[in-house]
Amino acid sequence: MENPIALNRLAENNVFRKGDVFVLFGELFGRGYATGLLDQARRVGMEIVGITVGRRDENNALRPLNAEELSAAEGRLGGKIINIPLMAGFDLDAPAGGPTATDLLANMTLESWQEDRLDWDYIEQCRNIATERFTNSLKQVMAVLDGMIADGRNVFFAHTMAGGIPKAKVFLVIANRIYKGRGARHMSSRALLDSDMGKLILQNFDEVSAITFRHLIDFSTAIRERIEASGGQVRYTAYGYHGTAVLIDGSYRWQTYTNYTQGYAKMRLEGIAQEAWAAGIKATVYNCPEIRTNSSDVFTGIELPLIPLLLALKKENGGQWAEYQWQACQQLLADGFTMKDVFQKITDMQANEVMHPFYDFSAWPMANSQAQSDLTIGTSNEITQMHRDSKVMISDHLSALVVEATGQLIFGASSEPSGPVQWLNHDIVARRLNASHLQWEPSAPSNAQEAKDTQVEMA
Repeated sequence: MENPIALNRLAENNVFRKGDVFVLFGELFGRGYATGLLDQARRVGMEIVGITVGRRDENNALRPLNAEELSAAEGRLGGKIINIPLMAGFDLDAPAGGPTATDLLANMTLESWQEDRLDWDYIEQCRNIATERFTNSLKQVMAVLDGMIADGRNVFFAHTMAGGIPKAKVFLVIANRIYKGRGARHMSSRALLDSDMGKLILQNFDEVSAITFRHLIDFSTAIRERIEASGGQVRYTAYGYHGTAVLIDGSYRWQTYTNYTQGYAKMRLEGIAQEAWAAGIKATVYNCPEIRTNSSDVFTGIELPLIPLLLALKKENGGQWAEYQWQACQQLLADGFTMKDVFQKITDMQANEVMHPFYDFSAWPMANSQAQSDLTIGTSNEITQMHRDSKVMISDHLSALVVEATGQLIFGASSEPSGPVQWLNHDIVARRLNASHLQWEPSAPSNAQEAKDTQVEMA
């Protein structure tokens, strides 16, 4: 993509209705974006169908959910789960008796990992085994799903698979230094990406976050063709991240979190949507604003661009409800601190010359730097210290608002999607929120406030 293509209209759903089928292609775990989309599907009465990644037993064998796990998962989802394991990625697959990719990483040390080399032919064997496992299971899932969808129904496939970090202790230590380290503890993300360890991890990110979208589209072909032939419509959506436009000096400007290592996989995800779109398939990646999730919390500072959303709520003609969000955030600060103090920290960081090179959209995703890491992580830590409780943050409150808005925006836009890749910037998020809460009164409870401590899905 040469330039971000922003969603700029508040579209309303005019396709999906009661009895249509919403398929969540990714298991619902902790907090994240997909809850907002699920809320919209439930609101119109769609039937909810989900999948599971399964679980690994003590011998590393992949298994379905047991009865207790299945009951809990279906309770979270509010629908039926097809209990055939669809764990993506190749980090735990290997030829019989051979080491997994995670085992190979575990043999590396903090002193040796930059020079350690991997056998790429062997890694390819692991990758092929994982692909065969995943696609064989996906065939079974689609056969079951086909029998659950009647002719003439509309179908909404929501891809939420993401991640792929191998659970190797040495990498977790390195990641902590790259994403949280300042000063002497800082580590270059470029050093990771230039190593064999980093190259393997990027491949696994591709498999989980991007290639699963292609598998979903390809292996649902029979369902899609049958549904469309019987008068129904089929949509595919996926969650991307490729920076977001937020208010900086009074104007909406693209910015990003650095270093977002998964960015390469997210660009590949965009490419898969573009290929599908060119083939006449309505598949769209929606690049969403930063929020705090169970996974994103490893990236210290990723939450900072959330805070200017408060400015956008006012700029986009926010009324009493927008003012209430400011008050709710102010109440989360410790005595002696105000939102003005918080915004001063954000403004100082945004304006710092250290950040200027990172506003180049065409260079994304850029490697981190010592000065950038020190500034971003330091600002994050300073704002955290302004709170009454480090477990109840402004970024939690604003994350819930973004989840709400992105669910409404994606669901509405999917009736008549306008392209394969769309950015949901702070302006459209704020407009959506303000429009949704136009009739809000001070005595009414705030949905965002209630959602703040709710466990929602990570995509």
